[in-house]
Amino acid sequence: MPSKVSCLYVLTVVCWASALWYLSISRQTTSYVSQLSVPARKMAKALKSNATTTFSNIRTRPLNPHAFDFIINEPKKCETNVPFLVILITTTHKEFDARQAIRETWGDESTFSDLRIITLFLLGRSTDAVLNQMVEQESEIFHDIVVEDFIDSYHNLTLKTLMGMRWVATFCNQAKYVMKTDSDIFVNMDNLVYKLLKPATKPRRRYFTGYVINGGPIRDMRSKWYMPKDLYPESKYPPFCSGTGYVFSADVAELIYKTSLHTRLLHLEDVYVGVCLRKLAIHPYQNSGFNHWKMAYSLCRYRRVITVHQISPEEMHRIWNDMTSKKHLKC
Repeated sequence: MPSKVSCLYVLTVVCWASALWYLSISRQTTSYVSQLSVPARKMAKALKSNATTTFSNIRTRPLNPHAFDFIINEPKKCETNVPFLVILITTTHKEFDARQAIRETWGDESTFSDLRIITLFLLGRSTDAVLNQMVEQESEIFHDIVVEDFIDSYHNLTLKTLMGMRWVATFCNQAKYVMKTDSDIFVNMDNLVYKLLKPATKPRRRYFTGYVINGGPIRDMRSKWYMPKDLYPESKYPPFCSGTGYVFSADVAELIYKTSLHTRLLHLEDVYVGVCLRKLAIHPYQNSGFNHWKMAYSLCRYRRVITVHQISPEEMHRIWNDMTSKKHLKC
């Protein structure tokens, strides 16, 4: 016969396990599955239970409330001087070398003496406490990092981008333009600023541009870009810009963020932004200067582009140094 003490011990363990299991399924999580499926079921039940619900009432019930707190924030970044351009760069905790390379090259906020440009790195929360601490220390030095309280993962890249949209809408809504890009992208800032955005001209509204893709969902489960049919049943995606780099007028940040609150989340960030743009009746403009692939370096070739993908920190320094030292050369 087991002793009374051992029975109580087993009972305690079972109770804790049951409690933890209940909390794990009942609390709001930041995982892809819970963010996507649970709110949709709740919305479906609400619609069935009240057939007379008006459209405006439905719109007041957030499908994706984005109820994440800022762990690290730079809320005063735009207070003293309204920026012409805000650059939002999605990154991960281990990519310090990439962040530093961007700070020292095309992302240097002091590159243009006549224009205010802000560079921000976007992250979620790591499951590694040491990495979180290292990013906090990095933030204290550079003051260019924003972190929200969701798990940093590939499937939460959409949340990371929406965090950037929320930040612009909340803390920097007077900016003229916003660029969203990744940490392995080289940006030709001269082409971006002077040839595309043209500071001397009147700022555009409801403007969105990049490398526009017209495609459909991949149903192969082995693919990195797999899209389940029950999550996105349509056979084609709306036109969307490659997430490697796109540019938009700052008013669009708030529009996308507010639209996302009533739009079922998708783990493919660039597709999801395209879905929001379709709801907003904003058509993205094609621009061949945005490249979402790697391109061998040559001075004249890189002078013609805005973005190039898959650039390592070492390459970034080398390309930047070569281009800045040879501005006097003609192609």
